[in-house]
Amino acid sequence: MTSKPALTHRERVLLALEHQETDRVPIAMVCSGINPPAYRALSEFLGRERGLSVEAYLQPLIDIRTVGPAYAGPRLEPRTDAWGVRRRPVSYGAGEYDEIEFGPLAEAETPADLERHRWPTTDWFDYSVLPERIAAIGREGDYCLMVENGNIFETSWYMRGFERMLMDLVVNPELADAILGRVTDFFVEHFRRILERARGRVDLVFTADDIGGQEGLLMSPATWEERIKPFHARLNRVIHEFGTRVIYHTDGSVMPAVPGLIDMGIDVLQALQFDAKGMDPLELKEKFGDRLSFQGGVSVQKTLPFGTVADVRREVADRIRVLARGGGYIFGPSHWIQSGTPPENVTAMFDAAASYRLLGRR
Repeated sequence: MTSKPALTHRERVLLALEHQETDRVPIAMVCSGINPPAYRALSEFLGRERGLSVEAYLQPLIDIRTVGPAYAGPRLEPRTDAWGVRRRPVSYGAGEYDEIEFGPLAEAETPADLERHRWPTTDWFDYSVLPERIAAIGREGDYCLMVENGNIFETSWYMRGFERMLMDLVVNPELADAILGRVTDFFVEHFRRILERARGRVDLVFTADDIGGQEGLLMSPATWEERIKPFHARLNRVIHEFGTRVIYHTDGSVMPAVPGLIDMGIDVLQALQFDAKGMDPLELKEKFGDRLSFQGGVSVQKTLPFGTVADVRREVADRIRVLARGGGYIFGPSHWIQSGTPPENVTAMFDAAASYRLLGRR
């Protein structure tokens, strides 16, 4: 039997998102990566065992690349982002994370107080660089391209404070709506300008908001439906105007929210933290796989850091067997690969995914 031509990275992803099976499952590191200590360990392992750098090892495997405009706005204070949120590095021993130490809206009491904040605008970004940046990636291969990062609720609480924002949703909804609305206004215009410049070459827009914890949702379904969902629905409508799909990230136990996420217009549910309560890959696929695609799913909490190579290979096979049946799945870890993760497990994950052959192509 004559084998079919190899798929390009982009073809592989787009076929999967059309719920068609491909030569191998698409692989991506969406809202993911390898923390510096784990990266160093992997680099040493690959150099010693295979004579490869991490980049040379991953380059032929990863099917999705990110692209974006250039920042051209006012000079930002050290450790401070465009929203005015300041972070500081906090050590966890082998490395460090940036934790929020100042939110510029912490003392706001009414929507009028928001007028004193310096809000970012799309004038702070240079979108004219996008065609060349897209072309530069194209010279390396035909990749599926993604832009990021439309995290409406998270951006809002980064500025306001997590506890304050959760309280606002209930006791000060006028202020919460005003903050969420300002953030949404920016992302709507930001992604519109990106997608206009991209001229059909961007396939995915990454949006996000963690709405689940390890045991359940961070707020009641009713509060999420009323206070958060409409802003994402508005953003998603604009993205869909360009024929671009929405890939949405949330960690945690979110099964009860999935119907609402579909209704709000997401195309791909990302992270898939199956270590969280009630998160089951088979149930997710059987209930929602006809209306939704999935990305992620390999445990960075248990299997990758603490399992054996055989455990990792077994989980990879299980994820692909369930979630990639009939297409609709992009493989990857559930989040960042953490310090202390054995490099043998990292390579076992990618090797197993790349070698697992689906049924649709021969």
